[in-house]
Amino acid sequence: MMVNNEIGTIQPVKTIANIAHSKNMVFHTDAVQAVGHIPVDVKDLNCDMLSASGHKFGAPKGVGFLYIKKGVEFRNLINGGKQESSRRGGTENVLGIIAMAAALEDAVEHMEERNEHIKHLRDKMLDKLLQIPGSALNGSLENRVSGNINIRFSGVSGARLVTLCSLYGIYISSGSACNEGISEPSHVLKAIGLTDEEALSSIRITIGHTNTEEEIDHATNIITKLVERIRGDNE
Repeated sequence: MMVNNEIGTIQPVKTIANIAHSKNMVFHTDAVQAVGHIPVDVKDLNCDMLSASGHKFGAPKGVGFLYIKKGVEFRNLINGGKQESSRRGGTENVLGIIAMAAALEDAVEHMEERNEHIKHLRDKMLDKLLQIPGSALNGSLENRVSGNINIRFSGVSGARLVTLCSLYGIYISSGSACNEGISEPSHVLKAIGLTDEEALSSIRITIGHTNTEEEIDHATNIITKLVERIRGDNE
């Protein structure tokens, strides 16, 4: 995984690829959280395969791509489809593919300016949220994609905070979308040393380039009040 989907950490994929190749392994990286948000160069990374999902950089849901280095062989998951070089059956989602290409081109072209805007909003929100007593950032602040905040509030159920925020039109999560509905503590947060209680008191906030200063101020104020409310209910 090139960028962790919960805490936004940028992983040392190039180093891992070199280790894999030194052991004669084929190396694949899941770059779903990276493509369109940070520079990605398959030649520099020295990866054999790389996968990405269009909805992460502005394309419709349900379309993505797999990069395969020339000369790398793989076994088909589904056989058939001469128009797909017999690698799978089915007809291409042409409109989705075109939309994905356009979205990726736009994301790469405006990546630097968008990241500056997103980082400004993230730092503004994070500065205020960390003023809440018993709060702490999960993961690295520096080695992280610009739009990710993963933060915990002691004595607060992350799942309850997520539910209450949604009543105010603020949509955050208590983990990755892949694990929604699972009440167990995040394996990612436990792997970086958090206790079960700390992991369950964590939320993930994602900020995009279309977000505004007013939205960040509103969300920050609501989250602050809800943290106080939940703590009050627990007393």
